[in-house]
Amino acid sequence: MAAKSPADSTPRRPVLSVSARKIKDNAADWHNLMMKWERLNDNGFTTANKIVNMKISEQFQDRKLEIACDTSVTEPEKPTPRYNEELDNCCAELLETLKQMTKIQLKMEKLTLTTKAICDLEAFHHGAGNCTAPFFHTWPTPYFYEVSLKLSEMYKKELQLKQAIVQDIAHSADQDLLMVYLSSWLYQPYIENSSTLLLEAMLLETGHRKC
Repeated sequence: MAAKSPADSTPRRPVLSVSARKIKDNAADWHNLMMKWERLNDNGFTTANKIVNMKISEQFQDRKLEIACDTSVTEPEKPTPRYNEELDNCCAELLETLKQMTKIQLKMEKLTLTTKAICDLEAFHHGAGNCTAPFFHTWPTPYFYEVSLKLSEMYKKELQLKQAIVQDIAHSADQDLLMVYLSSWLYQPYIENSSTLLLEAMLLETGHRKC
């Protein structure tokens, strides 16, 4: 019986090492995308706050004008709607912020799909039901996909909320609703507190963070 050549007996580590490196890169990408999202969220809140303040100021001026009209002896002509260039610019700025956040969310989805592909590749190499050693410390490879999917779903829902806010914030006359929009934009209810913990755990597992 012929002896096995070294090539036959050596595990296919090059593929796995490439997969591990890709997962590590993905973890760094998650960190960068989440930081960019937070900066855009802060910028968007500043812009949304300007829009709300302008809307409230306009409503105040309109009420003053209505009172003046009511006390006037002669029947005044109704004022034509004013074009507010600053408001228009702020709306365009907020829309641009939303576009950038949409790009980030799509990149997050792509990271999640890439991680799933790596899981599928590892399962193919080792066969269904066979346990494999972790790439790094303790996480099995499918857990990277689970974490990515959780994060991706959070940001997807948050983006949908922000889309609704951008569509209505410049048109609503309800001050209470405008305040809800501002609060929702700032505090991001669909991005759970666990998102930071998940990210930090992933960075720690992949060696980007030290114990």
